[in-house]
Amino acid sequence: MTKKKPTILVVNDDGITAPGIKVLLEEMKKLGRVIVVAPDGPQSGMGHAITIGKPLRLDKIELYEGVEMYKCSGTPVDCVKLAVNRIFKGEKPDLCVSGINHGLNYSINVLYSGTMSAAVEGAIEAIPSIGFSLDDFSHGADFSHCRPYISAIAEQVLANGLPKGTLLNVNFPHIDKEIKGIKICRQANGHWIEEFEHRLDPYNREYFWLTGQFEWSDRGEDTDVFALKNGYVSIVPTQYDMTAHHTIQELNSWAFNFKS
Repeated sequence: MTKKKPTILVVNDDGITAPGIKVLLEEMKKLGRVIVVAPDGPQSGMGHAITIGKPLRLDKIELYEGVEMYKCSGTPVDCVKLAVNRIFKGEKPDLCVSGINHGLNYSINVLYSGTMSAAVEGAIEAIPSIGFSLDDFSHGADFSHCRPYISAIAEQVLANGLPKGTLLNVNFPHIDKEIKGIKICRQANGHWIEEFEHRLDPYNREYFWLTGQFEWSDRGEDTDVFALKNGYVSIVPTQYDMTAHHTIQELNSWAFNFKS
């Protein structure tokens, strides 16, 4: 009896024509039946936003031969929700992969990332999910060194599954760094020092442009930042339960004095 091929949902936040998603779907085609649902344009930094105040469009397109593809007018999370509800019609795919993002999603960036939020939504839907990102923002980024690791990681998730409520955040170093292997890491403690540049448009109206620098004081050698800076692929097991469990006992000792 022939074993049924797994069904794999491919999403991203850079848009359906981005080079990263092409590499990802090509690798997934080796493992199973691929269905792509991706934004019709760039949606970077959208986090877990969903569309509630305007219509959502979902159009089937032919972009790459042999791949069922849909472009969506909404956010990366909208793409997953629509895929589950309207394309799979409640039947879950065997795997959800998001990316490959042009730019790292390590440390605190996981909270802002549309790439990772799509994968989080997959996990919320009880689909084993992975987000992939590369340390290269350029449109012409070279993803070739990522390919064998993408396939190997996806194969392991398909074979072993993931614990309920968890997903994987996978980041690749720039191609200039020789990859030494894979490190299972924790998320580094870091944050952005934001600046808003004050500018004027051609009509002399002011606007602001977000810039900034990433800073981290966490020098632990078990973090994703350390792994990437030292030439390793970082894998961080991630969860969407944001409860600070270690604080519950302390808060239960507080005396809340209510005044009626």
